[in-house]
Amino acid sequence: MSLATRHDSADDSPGLLLWQVGNRWQAAQRTALKPFGLTHVQFVLLATLTYLGSSGPVTQKALADLAATDPMMTSQVLRALEGRELVHRPEHPTDRRARALAVTPAGRELANRAVVAVEACDAAFFARLGDDGPAFTAALRRLSRP
Repeated sequence: MSLATRHDSADDSPGLLLWQVGNRWQAAQRTALKPFGLTHVQFVLLATLTYLGSSGPVTQKALADLAATDPMMTSQVLRALEGRELVHRPEHPTDRRARALAVTPAGRELANRAVVAVEACDAAFFARLGDDGPAFTAALRRLSRP
């Protein structure tokens, strides 16, 4: 029995293509981040926290929301980053029950070195799009919004 699909070919399925491209992109990012000892999700949270840190205290929820990561996974990854002394959780300045998140100097330095490798990886990976790159990015932006 054949697969009950509306597509004539697997190459016509946008979901399958997105999954395949996503897997290839993730593999490229893993390779780019390996010298820094970071997984991609660790990098995303560390870079996002570094970016947000200049605007004041950051809560775990705000970080997870901006990074679009699962709150439970965010907590686990933050513990790993904290264990490496890349982030810490000082007291929140306005909420005595809460902790803020902050990047340590070592975390900021690592995020700034790693972002260069991540952006170079992106540039190489998406170079095949040529002049279609900005339209592709705009389409991804539309898909990323709820």
